Amino acid sequence: MKLLASVTWLLALPCAAASISGTAAVSDGDTLRIGPVIVRIHGIDAPETDQPCQDAAGALWNCGAAAANLLADLADGRIVACAALEHDRYGRIVARCTVDEHDLGRELVASGMAWAYREYSLDYSSEEKAAQAEGKGVWAAQNVPPWEFRAGRWEREAANAPRSGCPIKGNISARGERIYHTPWSSSYTKTLIDEEKGERWFCDEAEAQAAGWRAPRGR
Repeated sequence: MKLLASVTWLLALPCAAASISGTAAVSDGDTLRIGPVIVRIHGIDAPETDQPCQDAAGALWNCGAAAANLLADLADGRIVACAALEHDRYGRIVARCTVDEHDLGRELVASGMAWAYREYSLDYSSEEKAAQAEGKGVWAAQNVPPWEFRAGRWEREAANAPRSGCPIKGNISARGERIYHTPWSSSYTKTLIDEEKGERWFCDEAEAQAAGWRAPRGR
């Protein structure tokens, strides 16, 4: 009850005044879960879970899984301290997070396992330039940044969706939970839609949320 009460208190505060710490579980290359709270690491954008990259020789490797593995090495099962900055459109807390005073966002970008998310912050631009100069990680070749990967996935799925231009899958789980999956969600491909059961397609996330569906945990 104490943890739930503290989380409610955290979410009710302006994010700039809030903080949270605890044992972390890694969801993907830029997302953590601390208890019931989902935290999106500030200032970075890591490859999507199933995103492929090329190495210097042109061979493909799963950079999304590599980013998640690195974050797990740094944080999974350890005490993480996060200073909240804002909420994103999925209701996650966007925060600057550290383990033993090591900035997780900085570590990921410096290792070439995430891009500096310049649309929202320039905090890690110098680390990105250094990783790029050394050809680390995703900088070993000219790889697609995750925001372009997501846009490309959206366009492909939107073109083939039963409801033209509306590729978001509104699934109802076995427990009756209404969960929507975007084309870059990890469960998107295996999720099937049965409209006779009340499942449906959405054109954007706002439409899905307004209808009572939520995003999957950890995206």
